[in-house]
Amino acid sequence: MTTIAEEVLLLAYDEEQGRQLIGSSELDAALGGALLAELAVGGRIDLADKKVAVLDATPVGDEELDAALARIAAESRARKPEWWVQRLHSGKLRVRLLSRLAERGVLDEERRKILGIFPSTRYPERDPGVELAIRERVQSVLSGATPDERDAVLIAILHAAKIDRKAFPGASKERIKEITEGEWAGRAVSQTIAAVNAAVMTAVMAGVVVSTVS
Repeated sequence: MTTIAEEVLLLAYDEEQGRQLIGSSELDAALGGALLAELAVGGRIDLADKKVAVLDATPVGDEELDAALARIAAESRARKPEWWVQRLHSGKLRVRLLSRLAERGVLDEERRKILGIFPSTRYPERDPGVELAIRERVQSVLSGATPDERDAVLIAILHAAKIDRKAFPGASKERIKEITEGEWAGRAVSQTIAAVNAAVMTAVMAGVVVSTVS
């Protein structure tokens, strides 16, 4: 099963060319937010006084999510979602997620040099069925189906980072607003997800997230 962060990545890359559809700053902010959001959906974190609090530090079985959860649990002070989005995002996280998708046979990892000098890596799809299944789920929700928590969160993050404009250019803005502002999850989870997505959107719009380009 793919994580929310992996699903964000697959939708943020061109299937054939393996290039990013948006800037690294926006994408990396989305990935940091996706880690927090998935921990919230899984009942591991919540908001307490508008700050992230750990409810259950038990590992979930995914190395990236477990590392993020351990880092949050070890922090001496309670921090706001914006703080964590900026701390958890990085170009290195993006590359690690892309590499493990390549290891699973979902993507190819093509290394090359531009002008014979500058190293570049592209990630075209090897198994298009994985992204197709994600697209079908998201499109179903965008067309009116009731989303589950994960799909609502995924769409909200795509919207916060403006990936939805590239991945689903014909999607109804009214429908996206309905999904991102709706109470699809329990109240506690909804509040956490809303705060996480606001943090992603703030990072994208303000340009405060600086990507460490691989």
